This record gives sequence, structure tokens and C-alpha cells, in this order.
Amino acid sequence: MTTSREPARAREIIVKTVVTHTVTYFVMGVLAFVVFDYPRLYAQTSFKYIMRQTSEPIVMAGPLFQPLRGLIFGIAFCILRRSWLGQNKGWLRMWAVLVCLSILGTFGPSPASVEGMVYTTLPLRLHLIGLPEVLLQAFLLSYIVFYWVSHPRSRWLPWVMGSIFCLVLLLPTLGLLTRARAPDRGAGSGGYEGQQSATYPGRARTATLARFTFTLTLRNVPSSLVFVG
Repeated sequence: MTTSREPARAREIIVKTVVTHTVTYFVMGVLAFVVFDYPRLYAQTSFKYIMRQTSEPIVMAGPLFQPLRGLIFGIAFCILRRSWLGQNKGWLRMWAVLVCLSILGTFGPSPASVEGMVYTTLPLRLHLIGLPEVLLQAFLLSYIVFYWVSHPRSRWLPWVMGSIFCLVLLLPTLGLLTRARAPDRGAGSGGYEGQQSATYPGRARTATLARFTFTLTLRNVPSSLVFVG
């Protein structure tokens, strides 16, 4: 019985992690874009020298790559599942691992990591300003996956998470398809809009999607399907 259950539980953890990461990545990106005034930071800080512009197609397609990152997280959660699955406050152990290895202790000099603070020229305030978002997203990822796996009979959670997951993947796909039909729009704009294209890892990719979502929802005209770059 134990042997036959383990593969099923592993698949369950991976699938739920893929969906949860993609959804929380999008939600936290939208909130961070609104709360922390990232457009000003992208245009007026050192971030503009190290990141791709948000008008580039590869950046617009960023949310489409999040299931791959979710797969990586899911594999890690599976390997460590004996330390958190069925444990009291197992989500806290998952969150601690993510914070230690994926945020603070990365092998490369990523923003907000110890290596990034030592080996990059970004001022300390730019490293710290992104911490609230990534810490909260890591918390949401850990808690929701833990709750979802611990309550496999929940009916509302799969519907909610699955619907948002499909929406997150659909919106950038529509934006990229529309951009392909009108290549002269959405890229190469000057002024402040063009300057604010420099981005912070992860956040700006979702910020681009957020701007597209708001435009699509509020204006509801064919031209709004093009990302505002």
C-alpha cells in the first residue's frame, strides 16, 4: 500500500506546486507593481542596466515559463516531503527552505541574496526593496501547497486555483499573438514609458502582464490587446 501511494503523492505534490507557484507569482507581481511603484524604480535606478526591457517578447512571455519553475519547486518539495508532509506547521519548514536556498543563499549574485549584496554594484536599498514580495510569495507557495496536499478532498480550491492558472497563461499568450500581428506597436517607445522597461527579476515580468490585464479589462478595445511597453 505504501509503495503504490508514494508515486501518486509525488505527482500530486508536483502538479499542485506548478499551479500554486504560477498563480502566486502572478498575484504578488500585480500587488508589488501597484504598491511599490516599480515603474519609477525601473526608470530611475540601476535596475535599468541589468535587466531586459519589458517590451521584449521573451519578457512578455515570462508568465508562460512559470510552470517550469513550479516543476522545479515541486521536485524539491517531493524530495523533502518526509520533513513537512503530515507535520504540524509543515508549511513553515517549506517556507524556511525556500527563504534560505532560493532567496538569501543563492549560488549566483541575485538581488536580495548575500552573494548579490557582496558582488554586485546595486545599492543595498535596491536589494531590500524587493524582499517583501519574494518573502510573501514564498510563504503563499508553501502554505497553499501544504494545505492543498493535506486536504485532497477540497472541492473549491482546485477550481479556484485551476481557473486562475489558466487565466495567467492565457493573457500573455493573447498579448503575444496580437503583438505578432502588429509588430510596430508596444515596442521601441521613447520617453518615460520606454525608460521604465528595465526590470527587477520576476516582478517586472508579472508587472507587464498586470498592465496588459488592466488595459484589456478597462478599455476593452482591440488595440488594448497589445502590451503597453
